[in-house]
Amino acid sequence: MVENLLLAVPNVSEGRDQTTVAAIAAAFAADSEVRLLDTHSDPDHHRSVFTLAGGPGALGDALLEGARAAVQRISIEDGRGVHPHVGAVDVVPVVYLDEGARGAACAEALVVADRIGEELNVPVFLYGELAGGRTRAELRRGGVAGLESRIAAGELHTDFGPSRMHPGAGATLLAARPPLVAFNLQLAPPATVEDARRIAALIREGGAEGLPGLRAIGLELGGGVAQVSMNIERPFEMTLATVVAAVRRHAEVANAELVGLAPRAALQGFPDEVQFVGLNPPKQVIEDILAA
Repeated sequence: MVENLLLAVPNVSEGRDQTTVAAIAAAFAADSEVRLLDTHSDPDHHRSVFTLAGGPGALGDALLEGARAAVQRISIEDGRGVHPHVGAVDVVPVVYLDEGARGAACAEALVVADRIGEELNVPVFLYGELAGGRTRAELRRGGVAGLESRIAAGELHTDFGPSRMHPGAGATLLAARPPLVAFNLQLAPPATVEDARRIAALIREGGAEGLPGLRAIGLELGGGVAQVSMNIERPFEMTLATVVAAVRRHAEVANAELVGLAPRAALQGFPDEVQFVGLNPPKQVIEDILAA
């Protein structure tokens, strides 16, 4: 294991053109000191999520090269899928697996933010603990146009890079954080997107039935499929089974989807009758993949 091993989970706004996704993945993995652990692409969200592992310095270099490839190949001018976003390289979290690596993750994140801003000419906004708890949702409010308008009005100021949106690549949101789990539940018919939004509002943190550390939105996928799309920010404290139970109180669940990797603790007690689409969770456990 690399000393102070860090993960990074960059999200880019391209989930349909597999040639582009492959080129970006290759750029992230070009450094032999960095492992590309997982790539997850979703055509409805029009988004790809990459999971990388490496030590300080090498991981930052890999993130910059992957971001460079994405900026060169992705334009957000025409809108990009159902997932909220503000940029081609939309989100770049640097992840620490234990408190001992927290300082290294924060330092790496700030270096990457500076380099994306200066070398790629893309404005960077910090979120999470590097920005006093500011959330991605706050920055994404109103989408690309909304963020651009707030920058122009002086309501928001970039943390790194130019004080204007990149004409093709928009902006990048960047953080240092512990692991979270990205998790989607597709609802069975006749549930609608309105049902998904109502359920998301109920169960997200701050909702009437709010679960701690849960971020949730309701989306409509192709074919009219209703989805509750979530981030579980405390996966060592709250299992996916708990989230499934909360959703099932209001609608039948058709299937589940794990985006990227998850710690083993989050998968404990998952109901056997709820089927996963795509890879099965045993192949997406952080601890197992790092040990391989």
